[in-house]
Formats: sequence, C-alpha cells, structure tokens
Amino acid sequence: MTDRVLLTKKGEIKLRAELKQLKSVDRPNVIAAIAEARAHGDLSENAEYDAAKDQQGFIEGRIAELESQLSIAEVIDPSKLGIQGKVVFGSTLKLYDVETEEEVSYQLVGNLEADINLGQVSVSSPIGLALVGKEEGDEVEVIAPAGTRTYEILEVSYD
Repeated sequence: MTDRVLLTKKGEIKLRAELKQLKSVDRPNVIAAIAEARAHGDLSENAEYDAAKDQQGFIEGRIAELESQLSIAEVIDPSKLGIQGKVVFGSTLKLYDVETEEEVSYQLVGNLEADINLGQVSVSSPIGLALVGKEEGDEVEVIAPAGTRTYEILEVSYD
C-alpha cells in the first residue's frame, strides 16, 4: 500500500506550478544547453556539457518525483469539513508559547509543503502530532528534539 500524500489546495497549486515550470521552461532550456555544448566538440573535456547533463538529470528526477507524488495526493480543504475550533490537517493556528510569552502562527501541512520559514509545519512533525485533535483554549506540551515546549491554542482557522 502506498502512503497517502496529503496536500492543501495551495500546496497542490504550488507543486503543479513547479511541475509546469520544469516541463515547459527548464527542460527545454537544458536541452538547448546540451545541444550548444555538443556543438563545441569533444565531450570528454567539456564542463558545460557535464553541467548541463547533471542539470537535466536533476530536472527529470524532480519531474518524476512531482508526477508520482501528485498522482497519489489527497487534497484536503479543512474549511469543507464542517468543524470549528479543532486542529486538523490544513488548519492555521495561532499559538501562545508559554515559555517565551510570544505568539506564533503555523499551518499544519503535508511533508511536501512543510517550510518552517513560511510558518508551515508538517502534520507528522512533533508539533503537528501534538496539536492534531486539540481545540482552541487547550494547552499542549510538545516534545521535540530541541526540548519540551508548552503552547496554548489561541485560535484555529481554516483558510
């Protein structure tokens, strides 16, 4: 059985845009670069050719990976689940960090979308696993590699 790949609608759109870019722009560009490098003659000492072939391998690998992941992806829109105040996949959370006394915001997303710099954490990460199923007002203890943190869930939204 294949593992499910969970995506938010925004995540699906972003990955499909990347796939389109790779197929319609990056792939033709690298093919042209390979052809130009071949025109320079001896391929055994042609760094441009080697670099273009490496780039082509990366692009083809990424295309295959995206096509595979998107073919088994399950897009979940939490706003259509008919729930309020409960943490589920795709929720955006406003949390209060009890230790630092700071508010932080995260969206729970799938592994393909996770990017802490964008405030997107994987639902299968320690914080994601600790938060799923909880509700606004709950205090949650998160045991992570960096240590234990306590968060209060201030707000849950489904945008």
